[in-house]
Amino acid sequence: MFISYSDGIEVPEPDEDRISAEIVAKMAASQADNAERHRHAHRDAHAKSHAILKGRMTVPADLAPELAQGIFAQPGDYEIVARLSSAPGDIHSDEVPAPRGFALKVIGVTGARLIPDLGGENQDFLMVNFPVLAFGTVARYQKMLTLLERNAAAPDALQRLVAAAARGASDAIEAFGRQPGATLQGLARDNAHILGETFHTQAAIRFGDHVAKLSLAPRGAVADLTDQPVTGGFSAMRDAVAGHFARSGATYDLRAQLCTDLDAMPVEDASVLWDPEQSPHRPIARLHFDPQDAYTPARQVHGDVHLAFNPWNGIAAHRPLGAIMRVRKLAYDSSSAQRHRLNAVPRAEPRSLAEIPD
Repeated sequence: MFISYSDGIEVPEPDEDRISAEIVAKMAASQADNAERHRHAHRDAHAKSHAILKGRMTVPADLAPELAQGIFAQPGDYEIVARLSSAPGDIHSDEVPAPRGFALKVIGVTGARLIPDLGGENQDFLMVNFPVLAFGTVARYQKMLTLLERNAAAPDALQRLVAAAARGASDAIEAFGRQPGATLQGLARDNAHILGETFHTQAAIRFGDHVAKLSLAPRGAVADLTDQPVTGGFSAMRDAVAGHFARSGATYDLRAQLCTDLDAMPVEDASVLWDPEQSPHRPIARLHFDPQDAYTPARQVHGDVHLAFNPWNGIAAHRPLGAIMRVRKLAYDSSSAQRHRLNAVPRAEPRSLAEIPD
């Protein structure tokens, strides 16, 4: 049985508004400090990109009723643009292990807008190559924010040592038949090829009449890149992605994991893994990217400077849910506004792929 969406499904934490405001203020200050050092404003998370991809998304005609929801209710094709990135809010060598991001923008969707002032008719889904968020509530996020910022600002050599130590600890825990915690697993990331990763929204979203988490899984040639190490210097990941797309395309399945039990699959705590045996990840669309020049100077500038990706940029049928998504509503708006203001450029919301440089 699938949980039905209702407005009462979210239960804000005590003092959430104050905590969220403090988180956003701290992140904005860190972003401003980085802008002063670089003489250029980057995102306060996922600052370093590895590719800006142009592609298409196909929604099939044979989805089950519970999956044919929101923008997936009708079969069809959409233009899409994706930004692949590393999670820290500063620029580091690609030899430093880090969570990787896949920000997806679906162009030209219909439906009531969550934030009409953002403009455009697009739907953004933001995903990371880890199924849960270690700090799954705003209170825990506030406590961990200083640690995250210190790690992001640490020298590359120190970050590599931290990752290596975390991997050693994680392997030791697994050797005793236990599961490492989400924080340790996050620190223990390796330098696997980003195109072979599986990505997750981590937090829940409304999925039409239901509640779900989305994930993105590689198929075919890019699935063969799963767990393949990437080495070779400061821009190794960018070079690996560009090299792949110079000769090949990439295909992914976008999948939905429907909530079936709010106790076992909570909306308010993004650190809890939704058991795939209780509710499997089911395909809802296929993404395809043809061979292309994935990181031309014009495309990189457009993707990093002009474009914005925001989980709240979309339609009501895919409303972000839970504490982390609520604080992201404030954080993404603040980050984007400050970044575009400091760089003196307008925010761009594309109406077609023709507006994305080749």
